[in-house]
Amino acid sequence: MAVFTRVSEADIAAWLSNYSLGTLIELQGIPAGIENTNYFVTTSNGRFVLTLFEKLTSDDLPFFLNLMAHLARHGIPCPCPVADKQNHFLGKLNDKPACIVSRLSGKSVTQPNTAQCAAVGAMLGQMHSAGQSFGDQMLNPRGSSWRAEAANKVKRFLPAQDAALLESEVALHAANPLNGLPRGIIHADLFRDNVLMDGEHVGGLIDFYFACTGNLLYDVAITVNDWCMTPEGKLDATHTRAMLNAYHAARPFTAREAEAWPMALRVAALRFWISRLYDLYLPREGEMVHPHNPEQFKRILQNHIATPQPAWL
Repeated sequence: MAVFTRVSEADIAAWLSNYSLGTLIELQGIPAGIENTNYFVTTSNGRFVLTLFEKLTSDDLPFFLNLMAHLARHGIPCPCPVADKQNHFLGKLNDKPACIVSRLSGKSVTQPNTAQCAAVGAMLGQMHSAGQSFGDQMLNPRGSSWRAEAANKVKRFLPAQDAALLESEVALHAANPLNGLPRGIIHADLFRDNVLMDGEHVGGLIDFYFACTGNLLYDVAITVNDWCMTPEGKLDATHTRAMLNAYHAARPFTAREAEAWPMALRVAALRFWISRLYDLYLPREGEMVHPHNPEQFKRILQNHIATPQPAWL
C-alpha cells in the first residue's frame, strides 16, 4: 500500500455519491507499501479502504475483485468489494481505476508468536481450499520470465558476487520449475503486513493484488519466509513447524510437495530479493513510498542455499 495519487475530501465525497455508503467523515492516506494508492475512508455507514490502482488496468482488476468476493462468501476474512449503485465493483477516480472494500478488524504484527504462526498457516490452507472453486485464472506476473527480465535490469547495480548469485539462482529455477505440484489460487504476498491479527486469531487477509494461479506450496514458502524468520534470516524451527502443521490440517501436503520444499523456499526468497532490488534501484515516481531493504531476502536466500530445509513428510 502507498499513496501515489492524491485524493482530496472533495474528490472522495463526490465519488461516494455513486455508492450507498453514507457521507464522508474522514479520509486518511496509508503510507506503507509500494504498489497502489490506498486510503482509509470512514463514512456515516462504517469504515472502508479505498484503492486507486497505479499499475493494474481495468481489464486486469475483475479477477482480483471477484476473487475477494468469492473468498469472502466462503468464509475467508478478506476485504469484500462494495458495489456501486450500478452494481459495479470497479470505478474510476482521478483518472485511475478504483474500488472501495470493507475494512477488517485487527492489526499487523511485527513479531508473531507460535500461536499466530499456526493461525496464519491454518487460514492459508483454508484460503487455498476455498480458492479451488474459483473459476477464473491469472498467470503469475512475477514468475520465471519476470524474474529473468527484472534480474537482468538490476544486476548492473550490484557487486560482482551478488550479480553472480542472482544470475545462478534465476537460471537454476528456470531449469527446475516446481512442476507436478497442486495448483490453485495463491495470495503470493502474505507477509505480516498483509495479515490483520486479532490476538491469536486472524482478523483478515488483505492486499490480494498479486494473487494469481500457481503452486500452492510456493505460497506457503512465501509466507514462511516472512512469518517464521529470525533476525538473522534463518527459519525459526518452532514457528515453521507450527505453521506447516496447521496448514497441513487444513489442506494436506503431498509427498511431492515435501520433496520440493527446499527449492520452494529458495525461489520464494529469490522473487522478493529481485523485486526489492527493482524497487530500490528502479523506483517509480510517487509520494509516501517506502521501498524495503533487499539485503534481507538476499540473506534469507543465502541461508536456504547453505542449509537446505529437509522434507517433513
